[in-house]
Amino acid sequence: MNPSYLYLYKKFRLVLLSGLLIFFLWGCSAGSSDPIVYPIAADVQTTAQRTIVPDPPPATAIDLWEISKYDEYGYGKWTYGPGLPHDRRLDLMPNAYNGNDVVKKTKLLNFFTFTDIHITDKESPNQLIYIQSLHPKLPVGASIYSGVMLYTTHVLDAAMQTVNALHQQNPLDFGISLGDACNSAQYNEVRWFIDVMDGKVITPSSGAHLGADTIDYQKPYKAAGLDKSIPWYKTLGNHDIFWMGSIPVDYSLRKDLRQSYLSDEVFATGDVLSDPRNINSRDYYVGVLDGSTPYGDIKYAGPVENFNSPPKVTADPDRRALLRNEWMQEFFETSSLPAGHGFNMADAKDGFACYSFIPKSNVPLKVIVLDNSQNEDSGSVDIHGHGFLDSKRWAWLKKELAEGSAAGQLMIIAAHVPIGVDETPNSPMGWWVNPQNAVTYPDLIAELQSHPNLIMWMSGHRHLNTVKAFISSDATRPENGFWHVETPSLRDFPQQFRTFEIHFNKDATISIVTTNVDPAVLDGTPAAMSRKYAVATAQIVGTLDHVTKWNPTNDPTVKPMPTGSYNAELLVPLSPAMQEKLKNLF
Repeated sequence: MNPSYLYLYKKFRLVLLSGLLIFFLWGCSAGSSDPIVYPIAADVQTTAQRTIVPDPPPATAIDLWEISKYDEYGYGKWTYGPGLPHDRRLDLMPNAYNGNDVVKKTKLLNFFTFTDIHITDKESPNQLIYIQSLHPKLPVGASIYSGVMLYTTHVLDAAMQTVNALHQQNPLDFGISLGDACNSAQYNEVRWFIDVMDGKVITPSSGAHLGADTIDYQKPYKAAGLDKSIPWYKTLGNHDIFWMGSIPVDYSLRKDLRQSYLSDEVFATGDVLSDPRNINSRDYYVGVLDGSTPYGDIKYAGPVENFNSPPKVTADPDRRALLRNEWMQEFFETSSLPAGHGFNMADAKDGFACYSFIPKSNVPLKVIVLDNSQNEDSGSVDIHGHGFLDSKRWAWLKKELAEGSAAGQLMIIAAHVPIGVDETPNSPMGWWVNPQNAVTYPDLIAELQSHPNLIMWMSGHRHLNTVKAFISSDATRPENGFWHVETPSLRDFPQQFRTFEIHFNKDATISIVTTNVDPAVLDGTPAAMSRKYAVATAQIVGTLDHVTKWNPTNDPTVKPMPTGSYNAELLVPLSPAMQEKLKNLF
């Protein structure tokens, strides 16, 4: 037999046998008194090998919440497409540099980032489900209501199993979540997130636990957990500490907002998506999802005048909203490492969510984890999704950068909110629009570019895969530039995480090889259903173009994202001192 055919035959046989074993174990678990387990597919690949390609939007338009019609009209369909090559980016390099002779010499680090899973208590009484329906084509609306909110913990479980499989092929040094583990600052949401990471039994419902015995997304199950040999770290995001990621829980314009988490009455409010100050109105009941129905039907939603009395749900004390310091302290209640997942206990008590760590003792590189969410008292009545640094965090960042420079360390900043990617100067996702910021945007960039050892800023928040170059303004000092890399959401299409390999090259440059990864979901599992709903949401809301072609200012450093993904090899020039240091070490 031809050797190539023999190889393919053996691979096919291995995948087939593995799949049969998985289904056998899954079936045994489902038929016993033990909690269900949801395995992933045996064939784990990255987007460098294959991609998820959504079908074009079907001809018949339907509404986002008409999930029962998705199959009838062809929504949620996708196919596998070809792999996505790594785009070699030389934006930061001198003009004469062509990159043709780049040879990787030493792998310094291998890690993964994941973000914006938005673990959601879909039965909570104070969501914004109906308000979303008033803005059916708003791209960011998918973060409020979508069929994927039925399966948020399941997707995280599948993603961590995929990480574990990649770890067996190419060991990972650590992982870091870039924010928005929760959807609305609830205790049960953060516990579900941590418990999935720890591999515990998950009960993904609240209140009366409707459908827990019969509905797939409501059934308790056993999460696999991240491989215990991989430490993981946490970054704070706006959804982790604000109501729906938008408004402080103790908001002066709505004194009963905190109590609404624990109430048995469905919350009534105005159209806060048009103006956050409308929170003080009582125009609409926001609705909840009915966990006893296969599609999570929306109930208790609509204009207040349509109801004879306030609609009721079963209250649940585990829905309580957490303060910033309380949220941080939950990360010390964990069975995985490190304790606190980066947060220092003393800082956690004060609600100070910035820290740094050195992943490998023999590699001069540190990760600076920056909390750039707005303060609860930051004086604005806006959607609290802006980048923000108060004087304490700004002073801390400058100190960390200065110390890293003095120690001869390469540096990476991990923060939730990105920089330099505004669609308009006053966009709700804008960066420096709050007058109480301790630093202007130009001064922030100037500070960052004064540290030539800073090689990358990583972020989440926008659910996009954009990679942008911050090129040095001094052509004689190209090392002053740095890369800005966004990781997409695990909640919304394309539902991916990123891996990063950092190499020291023979020509004394650095290569950052970053690759998108689709969770290796197994057909028939809740995570596979979530992928279908994520594709359908993008087709209905019209965000496929948004996630594939986003570049409103025609920035030459922002490239298209085929199928929502973007893989790249990012070349980084080094200062003479850093070149010499790495040559001596490696």
